[in-house]
Amino acid sequence: MARSKGISELGEVMQLAFVPRDFGAAVAHWTQVMGVGPFFLMEGIHLESMKYKGAPTDAVFDLALAYWGDIQIELIRPRDDHPSIYTGEYADVGEGLHHVCILVDDMDEAYRVCADRGAEVVIEGALGGSRVIYVDPGKGPGSLVEILQQGEGGPGLFAMIKKAGEDWDGSEPLRKLG
Repeated sequence: MARSKGISELGEVMQLAFVPRDFGAAVAHWTQVMGVGPFFLMEGIHLESMKYKGAPTDAVFDLALAYWGDIQIELIRPRDDHPSIYTGEYADVGEGLHHVCILVDDMDEAYRVCADRGAEVVIEGALGGSRVIYVDPGKGPGSLVEILQQGEGGPGLFAMIKKAGEDWDGSEPLRKLG
């Protein structure tokens, strides 16, 4: 009997994500100590058709993205207390890793693989043509996996952010994206 596909087989980790208690201090650490940057800030994000554990939620958050080589670093700042993975049980990771992200071409397959492996979908939604789910494969805080199927603009945005970091001179460590 053939073994069913595991979550790791959906794609390689391309992002490490954190939900720091002090967003500004985290940006300073990553840019000044680690030399990663610049970070690009997107504010007031609310996923389309966003659900937390199957129920609609109005959670809003900010995020900042930069690249450390080929790995994307994401810093997240929740804007409210609506149910989400950024508040409550999944937020209790201190300053440690909150989740990793993998990119997929087929979100329906990702749902199937996660269901086969008993991974609970805790957030699902869409943003700008991209579909996203966050799954808990069973060990709680710090072990979430974001699975992203990028829309048309996603690859270009990520490429622009990565390119900005290649010859970054330390100026403008946090830049707002429209």
